[in-house]
Amino acid sequence: MMDWGLFSPTVIDAVVAMLQAVAILLGAVLISAFLTVVERRLLGLWQDRYGPNRVGPFGSLQLIADMIKIFFKEDWIPPFADRTLFMLAPAIAMASLLLSFIIIPFTPTLGVADWNIGLLFFLAMGGINVYSVLLGGWSSGNKYALIGAMRSSAQTISYEVFMGLSLMGVVAMAGSFNMREIVSAQEGLWFFIPQFLGFCNFLIAGFAVTHRHPFDQPEAEQELADGYHIEYSSMKFGMFFIGEYVGMLLVSSLIVTLFFGGWHGPLLPPIVWFVLKTSVFLMLFILVRAALPRPRYDRVMTFGWIVCLPLTLLNLLVTGAVILLTT
Repeated sequence: MMDWGLFSPTVIDAVVAMLQAVAILLGAVLISAFLTVVERRLLGLWQDRYGPNRVGPFGSLQLIADMIKIFFKEDWIPPFADRTLFMLAPAIAMASLLLSFIIIPFTPTLGVADWNIGLLFFLAMGGINVYSVLLGGWSSGNKYALIGAMRSSAQTISYEVFMGLSLMGVVAMAGSFNMREIVSAQEGLWFFIPQFLGFCNFLIAGFAVTHRHPFDQPEAEQELADGYHIEYSSMKFGMFFIGEYVGMLLVSSLIVTLFFGGWHGPLLPPIVWFVLKTSVFLMLFILVRAALPRPRYDRVMTFGWIVCLPLTLLNLLVTGAVILLTT
């Protein structure tokens, strides 16, 4: 006889949640891979030069060519490397970023985990991601990789302090770490307006934590010959490389969720609003790379502690005072 318990609401909900999780994770990887081509096309447009335009019509098949190269290139491990840590580092980089997507509510019904500690989970995954770069640089046995890893760990730990503090104003106004409740609290007014300083600090910290230009000192090609992943090739390099774009997508999605009302918007379906808002910040990541020079490493660290930290603390102080006076 058929076990009708297999079709109970609990089992169905679990299956739906699993399918949503798989779809979101695969979508994040595919979109991040596609962003590699979008970035090169936009950089070419903004810098008045050609981007990828040879493989397929208007370079449309460049992504497939890149994937074939990554999949079939020799997976070489240096004889002087620590093999276990060398192979583990890119897996940590990719996994920690992808797991962070489970807390993001894309629509009122589309999302994986509705946790009361959702924002804390993202900060925890961001902390774990530091180990991937540190282990990858150290295990490579290369001086340039080690210098890049040390730069990255110091830069990421520093800017994660400001990243976490910049979000406390949002948490205080929403009264929750739950991402859906934070989005619901913005139904009348996006937090971008009352939390403008927090938004600016989170955006800057997002650039620094994802090692995006102009905060790409850990992998500066001109001085470190590609930094912490100089010894990586094939799929291991691909995981570090695509991981950077996964980080871009994650930070852009979080900015939309925390400061720009998430899926809220008139007329259009919620998922369309979320995608449109996220796309704007993805283009901003690319535009900054096209427009700004790379500062010296010491200036990056000084800017974080001398400028970002005081502004973040000021934002938190003012937010607390306003909440205290209005309640």
